[in-house]
Amino acid sequence: MRLLWLFVLLSSFGQFVDAAEAPLDESNSWAFIPGEELFTDNALLDLRRLNEEQSGETGFIKLSPSGNDFVRGDDRRIRFWAVGTDVYRQSPEAMDRHCRFLAKMGVNLARIHSRVANTKDGAQITEVNEAEVEGIFRFIKAAKDNGIYVLISPYYGHHPVPKSWGLNDYTGEQPWGVIFVEPKMQDAYKQWTKHLYTTVNPHTGLAIKDDPTVAFLQIHNEDSLFFWTQSRMSDAHKKILAQHFATWLKEKYETLDAAVKKWGQSARRHEHDAPSNGLIGVFDAYMLTKPWTGGMGRRIKDQVEFMAKFQRNFYASMSSYLRDELGCQQLLNATNWRTANDSKLKALERYSYHALDFDAENEYVGSDYQHLGPKDSYRIDPGHYLVNESVLFKPLELSVNYRQEKGHPFMVTETSWKNPNRYQSEGPFLISAYQTLNGLDAVFWFSCTDPTWQMDPRRLFWKVGDSHALSKWSCSTPMLMGMFPANAVQHRLGLLEMGEPIAEDFRPMRDLWLRRQANIEDNEIYGDGRVQPELQPGWEPEFDGQINRAAFLVGPVQSRLGASSENSKGGSVEAYLNPDEGTIRSITSQHHWDYRQGICRVDAPASQGVTGFLAQAGGRFELSTITIESTTDYATIQAVALDRKPLTESRRILLQLGTVSRLEGWETKDVQVPFGRGAAATKIPGEQIVKTGTPPWRIANLEASITIQNPNLTKAIVLNPSGYRQAEIALETIEGGVKLTAPENALY
Repeated sequence: MRLLWLFVLLSSFGQFVDAAEAPLDESNSWAFIPGEELFTDNALLDLRRLNEEQSGETGFIKLSPSGNDFVRGDDRRIRFWAVGTDVYRQSPEAMDRHCRFLAKMGVNLARIHSRVANTKDGAQITEVNEAEVEGIFRFIKAAKDNGIYVLISPYYGHHPVPKSWGLNDYTGEQPWGVIFVEPKMQDAYKQWTKHLYTTVNPHTGLAIKDDPTVAFLQIHNEDSLFFWTQSRMSDAHKKILAQHFATWLKEKYETLDAAVKKWGQSARRHEHDAPSNGLIGVFDAYMLTKPWTGGMGRRIKDQVEFMAKFQRNFYASMSSYLRDELGCQQLLNATNWRTANDSKLKALERYSYHALDFDAENEYVGSDYQHLGPKDSYRIDPGHYLVNESVLFKPLELSVNYRQEKGHPFMVTETSWKNPNRYQSEGPFLISAYQTLNGLDAVFWFSCTDPTWQMDPRRLFWKVGDSHALSKWSCSTPMLMGMFPANAVQHRLGLLEMGEPIAEDFRPMRDLWLRRQANIEDNEIYGDGRVQPELQPGWEPEFDGQINRAAFLVGPVQSRLGASSENSKGGSVEAYLNPDEGTIRSITSQHHWDYRQGICRVDAPASQGVTGFLAQAGGRFELSTITIESTTDYATIQAVALDRKPLTESRRILLQLGTVSRLEGWETKDVQVPFGRGAAATKIPGEQIVKTGTPPWRIANLEASITIQNPNLTKAIVLNPSGYRQAEIALETIEGGVKLTAPENALY
């Protein structure tokens, strides 16, 4: 029997980018109660079949011949739909359930963001956290059995240093930058990773180094000599860095006196300058952000070249240790951080990563200004301020807009539409569409907090008045996790085309040492960058060769550090960007973004859909095969062919929709919210949270009809949140196809 599978993920009530939130009308919403997840063969929506029987069954993930992509052990290209997860710290039963759920939702790669070092007071610096290691081991088994690959990031310096570690200048401080310069900490890192990667996993019978389920290893998370935290290093460690700088200068100039003479008298002295003692001070990151000329310019040029090569050599030495001494067969990444000034320093940071296999960065949509209040970095409280803004009006803020180095795949190892942003249903739609267009190799949603859905985001031990604090960083919510299936299918099956490069921007190393701005930057655009000049009429380049960042929404932007700039090519977006109308189309013509109306369309033979402010944009959207009509303020509606055939002839179509969700009883009041920094600071319309609410999630009803030009379709089956048959709805036969009215209160 020929079927139309109906997947309706709901969320609604969008507002224009500057408007305060209209309260969710709970009388026009439904309670999200998915029921028990049984994982039986009766589920009509279960994407487990997309994964291998066991991850790594064909061998280790490798680089493609070009070095730009990942391939399986049998040389077949593999695309990843990925998450970060905290569930490896839960029970074995929770891990098994979690990995089965992730596979069902279309996930085939999970990142473990860990700290295997024992950081408790009294622990020795070489000790590991055995509970953390056991959790990782057990999670690998659960992932393997569900066809999910694993990336391990084993260390993050975001912790107080125990006195027992013996780093005398650090007791309670966080050890930012120390791992780059302190031999004792580097030796400890080697001991942590030796234990983690070479101990035989009792659950798989394989050490991690020999287990192809673990496809990727990251040296560490979010640390850099080029970030602001470099200034927090102890004086003793700054002197160690000064010794290394002096040694490097001797190799370049033969003597330190020759280096100082080359810089000239106009170069500033550093407090650690002591050439006779083999010390030349390294200025803090702040000094690298300044436009120095003359002698100071020459000194800073030498310093950044030294720092980039020093940091790169650290990653190269750790790579050699993991590969040559421990025998790890995984692909390697350095880290995923940014710098004190990305315009001047990010290329140096990326250069240091290129000692290893692939690049990475962490980036979230929406700045901290969108959610403000005490302890807002990790909790959502009554009294906090909120500005709901959709990225659909700010496309340059999309977190897959990256330059990609030729020969190095690129991952976004953390991203999300951070809670409590109401416009989350657009997130997976946009990430999937533009990740595929640009050829990004993995984008990890941060982070899974629960084995299946996060049904109760309250932190019951943090009561605030009549409410509780809510968790901020979960992606296990109805409007993020719930939007995975169609978008995982779209990306992993390649239902959209990857574009040909719109720009190839090559840079000689001298440009990096001089901290010159790249022709096209991929720096994070924070929420106060709300007017994006490059997308407005009349924009002119600031310098010769500058490429409009709209190129990231057109097609891949490739780079090559250390190559002649004469080899750069492309970069014109005039044929694709219409600033008068406020639209950008992709080089494949399968993506169309209207950033004035807040609408993005995808239109390919086997995948079509729209996300954004539907009613405001007219409420009717005609795509090649489907026509969507909706009076809902904000929604995401898409159709994908599960059998990869064109939608005009597919027999298995997944229809997925989204609006907005809030906890029952969520309440805010309209206020003016402080926004921006310094002279640019202002106040804009926003909200103040009055009550955070209680479970269940309330999901706004959807009003929509969908026409599909496919005469083969005979049934529309509504599924419950676990993917099981719930009801059948009427299909109206029309010329050449069918028409249906989406149910108001369905998830799938």
